[in-house]
Amino acid sequence: MGERLLRLGIPAGSLQKATFELFNRAGFRLTESSRNYWPVIDDPEIKPICLRAQEMARYVYEGVLDAGITGYDWIMENGCDVVEVCELAYSKSTRNPARWVLAVPEDSKVSRPEDLAGGLIATELVNVTKRYFAERSIDVRVEFSWGATEVKGYLVDGIVELTETGASLRANNLRIVDTVITSTTRLIANRNAWQDPYKREKIENIGILLTAAIEGLTKVGLKMNVRKADLEMVLRLLPAEKSPTISNLVDPAYVAVEVIVDEKVERALVPALKRAGASGIITYPLNKVIH
Repeated sequence: MGERLLRLGIPAGSLQKATFELFNRAGFRLTESSRNYWPVIDDPEIKPICLRAQEMARYVYEGVLDAGITGYDWIMENGCDVVEVCELAYSKSTRNPARWVLAVPEDSKVSRPEDLAGGLIATELVNVTKRYFAERSIDVRVEFSWGATEVKGYLVDGIVELTETGASLRANNLRIVDTVITSTTRLIANRNAWQDPYKREKIENIGILLTAAIEGLTKVGLKMNVRKADLEMVLRLLPAEKSPTISNLVDPAYVAVEVIVDEKVERALVPALKRAGASGIITYPLNKVIH
């Protein structure tokens, strides 16, 4: 039997706060400690450490960590052979995938990637950017950018920069030409750790709970009482994940209906249910939704 301790990498920096919140929503108690890089978790079999997402895949690949959370972009950038356990659709500000985009100044004559042939591109994502241009047979020079890449849009011919909303690029008068890579957060594992039955189960459990917590962010539970005479009309309104739960009540003329729905449809759905005959309608938040 292998070591009963899972060394888990938590992304430091912009994704750290969202990751802590996600773990807590998933049922863990993950808190910062006086030693900033070593957070505390209420599971003695997990040893978390905060590292930059850019480095995570390499440390997992080398076995320094058993598992870690990082972006698909950095897995591709480092070219590390790791197990991608699951996708975790969350980021620092939205649930939307992040994009590394090719951008140029607003007044640039560049309208397509080919127009940058012979030019200089600045980015932190050097290897992915080189592959992007090589696949299109476009000869450019790619240099590493030590941060503040948006500012360099007027110092080089183009930049490849990470964006979720595009607001920072617009604020710096930059225009998107193309998307180089789309990235979401992933839970990854070292291949040797994945072969250890204990560690694999532990990693899979973390993946299940984190995924369930993400699902719970956008769904609500919905309960109501419905006269049997109105049940068919009410059921037609419900965009249920699966068939709703229907239970008999003491009053034989009524049933209780319970279902999980997307939060974004609840506002329009509740008035429609009331008009269809539902009563005693209750909505409640969900911590986790497990498929």
